[in-house]
Amino acid sequence: MILVTGASGNVGGQVLAQLLRRGITARGMTRHPESAKLPTGAEAVRGDLTDLDSLEACLHGVSAVFLMWPFHSAEPMAGILDVIKRHARHVVLLSSGAVQDGLVPEQHANHVGRSHAEVERLLRESGMPWTVLRPSTFATNALWWADQIRAGDTVAGSYGAVPMAMLHEADIAAVAVCALTEDAHDQACYQLTGPQVLTQAEQVRVIGEALGRPLRWQELTREEARQRLLADHSFPDSFVDVLLDGYAHMLDEPPPAITQTVETVTGAPARTFHQWVLDHADEFSTC
Repeated sequence: MILVTGASGNVGGQVLAQLLRRGITARGMTRHPESAKLPTGAEAVRGDLTDLDSLEACLHGVSAVFLMWPFHSAEPMAGILDVIKRHARHVVLLSSGAVQDGLVPEQHANHVGRSHAEVERLLRESGMPWTVLRPSTFATNALWWADQIRAGDTVAGSYGAVPMAMLHEADIAAVAVCALTEDAHDQACYQLTGPQVLTQAEQVRVIGEALGRPLRWQELTREEARQRLLADHSFPDSFVDVLLDGYAHMLDEPPPAITQTVETVTGAPARTFHQWVLDHADEFSTC
């Protein structure tokens, strides 16, 4: 039995589905199992990482855990690991590509890197077998533009020249499933990227090509973008400046390096961003 946290999310849902396709028993932890749309065959259980008693209940009979980290701080990790260690023998952690080897957590330049580096440190020091996944930019982030694309042919945002190695959630899940079900991944730290680097403006162009529409990028100032994000009730206000600061930092850094890790681990090449758009075309459609 494998427990998947964040089971109703993009990556967690893919992990569940791919485990089930392999014939592996999988349990999806979610705060609302009665309404969660989990893959057919998954066991839905009520649980929350902020409620350690509920986590304990979800772990009975579990051999391995796929751990999504939903917090902006590493503080809850020690308690969560104490509970997991009583049941499971392996944790696969979805960390962040912002974590850099050779730096202690407080040396990381941005908050995301610092907090995830501390989470990784606690996992390494737990004494449990572990695997860490450090993904590049999630392709699903492009869904932030879905409302604009449904409304017209222009996507407005700031830092359009920021380069990203867009990564399909199915590829993250495929590596996670290998790590959860095979013996060769203990104490492995995998840097995961998509197969190409695209700026935000180029991503909009690729979305248009996949949808058969002439989409274009409209550059906003940072403050214009900030106000737009603050007005978006689906986007957490506390993360607005974190996001924009991250973009500014990425613009000053070299473009991300492409890795072959997805293919090395799974045997299949990483999916392109164009393929991701085709897989999510309905979410950009007005119909």
